[in-house]
Amino acid sequence: MRVSEAMTPEVVTVSPQALLVDAARLMRDSDIGPLPVCEKGRVLGMLTDRDITVRAVASGKDPQSTRVGDVMTPEVVSCLESDDVRRAAEIMQSAQLRRLLVVSNDGRLAGIVSLGDLALQTGDEELTGETLERVSEPPASK
Repeated sequence: MRVSEAMTPEVVTVSPQALLVDAARLMRDSDIGPLPVCEKGRVLGMLTDRDITVRAVASGKDPQSTRVGDVMTPEVVSCLESDDVRRAAEIMQSAQLRRLLVVSNDGRLAGIVSLGDLALQTGDEELTGETLERVSEPPASK
């Protein structure tokens, strides 16, 4: 099964120019934690509630005047919509992610695939169980 068949195509996104307070409200109102930061359909980064808390508020930045682009995480882990769901599960496991951005071959945001999507859409309990186990493992100590 291809990722495009299992993913959720509607993704709430935020602009890098948006204010953190607006992004936080969007997270609250949409009941989501991670927000892809996009411009013209291209993924520039991710903003999480942790980014807002640690990189902005704890550093004394004002959420009413700080832009998303100033505190977002620029490194994004993703898969292609044409990838097999097993490939997406491998990426989720290695990066310890419960949600994975899905991009098209031309690099535009196509959707998001979650651990729940894998469970519901594939019906593969072994794949889902293994992925959940791996993403839940504590990080290896250095």
